Amino acid sequence: MGAIERWTVDFYDMVGAVPLVGAEEFPWLGDLHERAARNGARHGTPILISPTGRADPRINLFFRTGMMAGASVKTMRRYAYSLAVWLTFLHIFGRRWDEATLADVEAYKDWRLTDVRNDERVKGTSFDTDRAALNCFYAWAGPRYRTINPVAAVPRQVPSSAMPSAVFGGSGIPLASNGRDPLRPAASRRRQVKWLLRSGFEQWRNIGLRGYGFDGLRRPGWRGYNEDRDVAFVDGLYGTGLRLQEWASILDVELPFSERGRYPKAWLAAACIKGAPDEGRYYRIPRRALSTVASYMDVVEGSRTEVIRRAQRVGRYDRLPGVRIVTGYSARTRELHIQTASGASVPLSLDVLGPDERLRLFRMTPNGLEPLAVWLSHNGLPKKAGGWEDTFRDANERIADLWADLSAEELTPEERERRRSQCPVWARAHMLRHSFALRWYLVLSMVWQPHLDGFTDEQLKDLRDQFGDVWYALSILLGHSHPDTTRDHYLAPFTGLHVDYLMALLDEDEQRAMESLVRTAVAATGVVLAAEGAR
Repeated sequence: MGAIERWTVDFYDMVGAVPLVGAEEFPWLGDLHERAARNGARHGTPILISPTGRADPRINLFFRTGMMAGASVKTMRRYAYSLAVWLTFLHIFGRRWDEATLADVEAYKDWRLTDVRNDERVKGTSFDTDRAALNCFYAWAGPRYRTINPVAAVPRQVPSSAMPSAVFGGSGIPLASNGRDPLRPAASRRRQVKWLLRSGFEQWRNIGLRGYGFDGLRRPGWRGYNEDRDVAFVDGLYGTGLRLQEWASILDVELPFSERGRYPKAWLAAACIKGAPDEGRYYRIPRRALSTVASYMDVVEGSRTEVIRRAQRVGRYDRLPGVRIVTGYSARTRELHIQTASGASVPLSLDVLGPDERLRLFRMTPNGLEPLAVWLSHNGLPKKAGGWEDTFRDANERIADLWADLSAEELTPEERERRRSQCPVWARAHMLRHSFALRWYLVLSMVWQPHLDGFTDEQLKDLRDQFGDVWYALSILLGHSHPDTTRDHYLAPFTGLHVDYLMALLDEDEQRAMESLVRTAVAATGVVLAAEGAR
């Protein structure tokens, strides 16, 4: 399918400079950014364009009003691409979106998941997001444009006494007798919660990002461009438990290099957190991970300084649109001082600066402009969060190739591809967050282990009042708004694992942290541990 046959997606860019094209021909338009803001657009708001080059204002209004107007940029992007694929499917068959039926949606599901003529088929979990996007769109469009929602939807709460053998969604579409949405793929319910032991993580990192082989030796001819950057980034993900977007958006002024202790405390800005809450939160960085970041940022040997100097020499930063000059930073108030057009400086809280805005923050140095963003691409420009998915993919591909090379037999292309797919060493960014959750599940659970003899029910209650229970503490570490999220979506698969196996997940720093927690808990009650618990 050619690009001309597709619906395409673009996004409002309120960070860059206002485009000059058309400014002289259409002066009555005024400031384009201000005009877009008056129409309800904000940075990242999608614009869908039909194959004819025209936009349907009814569709694009969806992202500027109602629930989507307050959605995160990531959610809007995902829903916009889902809508674009759906609209493209309808376009091929000469159907308009406002006349689509359940039969169209069922045919779309088959095409997305199983049709052998579609080379862009997706997994059930991806289609589940598509289904949610379409249902959200049609639920919004129905009362506004008098259209029927063709997407089957399950009511959130249906009293069991009132539920017949076949119930109907809001659009009159029959649902399965068990209440399951017939359009929802069977595989979409289960979350893929996977984790890595410390040894497994280090093997993946060393082979995929540092040029080692399965024999533990550096491969001949390895040229690790930005190796220290990639290692620092994944070490930080594994050690902090932050989401990819959150860790990718960190500025250099936010890193606690001057803090002491094994787990220095740092602040995560509200605008960078999933869901964009009103307030940011603290998180901890293991000293080991912080040291790798410091090495990457070293002014003498780190690759970050090297790419900055290279970009400065060719004037790359001077040509960037929408650059904002930072003249100072207050650690006490967590405010940057931004230079205005008049040359004065105004304070701006880090909590309101989202990921895209942070890409345009620079300071003036004797060598020229320098970015505040920690993570930079090989050309010296701040690296966008989506680019890290490519880093993980490339590392996995590199490891799979080496795994295939270990075969003692000569493989056909089909056999080689099959062996590559069987490689046991691989990782995704969110797996590192899962691993963080599991490690600290163990650390916190050990405080409440029954083998801490002498604790009465009343003393355990006092401990929970002082320190919170395991799930509450973990929800804080992971940045979840409610402990149920942590329990239901992250750690339920971990609860059946044997403690001896879980202990293998901890490195020396984490074991010392666990012992410190146990001692603190014991001191709070005055109970003397038995010999087993004291070890």
